[in-house]
Amino acid sequence: MKNKIETHKGDITKLNVDAIVNAANTSLLGGGGVDGAIHRAAGPELLQECKTLNGCKTGEAKITNGYNLPAKFVIHTVGPIWNGGKNNEEDLLANCYRNSLGLTVENGIRSIAFPAISTGVYHFPLEKATEIAIIETKIFLQENNNIDKVIFVAFDEKTFNIYNQLLHS
Repeated sequence: MKNKIETHKGDITKLNVDAIVNAANTSLLGGGGVDGAIHRAAGPELLQECKTLNGCKTGEAKITNGYNLPAKFVIHTVGPIWNGGKNNEEDLLANCYRNSLGLTVENGIRSIAFPAISTGVYHFPLEKATEIAIIETKIFLQENNNIDKVIFVAFDEKTFNIYNQLLHS
């Protein structure tokens, strides 16, 4: 399973995988950070398709086409806003990974790339979020042979190092 999980530092919108995950807001209509970058790279058709989805609840995931992205699909998931861990944030974040990976199996997707969900403007502690991402992915891959590759994409060196440290410990 180790060779199924990789890390990458850079722009998630440039990766040649079947699907990329968008750390979206509940409207699914674009925003800042990785959400805005994905919408810009995919083109206006992504927004048009997202308008038909009636938003997305925290912890859930929805799928669209990738349009102008190298990825064929975008899986949109809404991470929790960190509130000191008092509002079930850890379970909600775990659900983001479970539900996104579930959509990969349902749609025959073999490779997927995740950003560090909720660690930007939602202020989820980076180490805790990274640990949840890795644990949930490993559990899912143990139970499902349908996915060939999961890539955790870090935008910066600090996040990249934390992913690698946790993956190889």
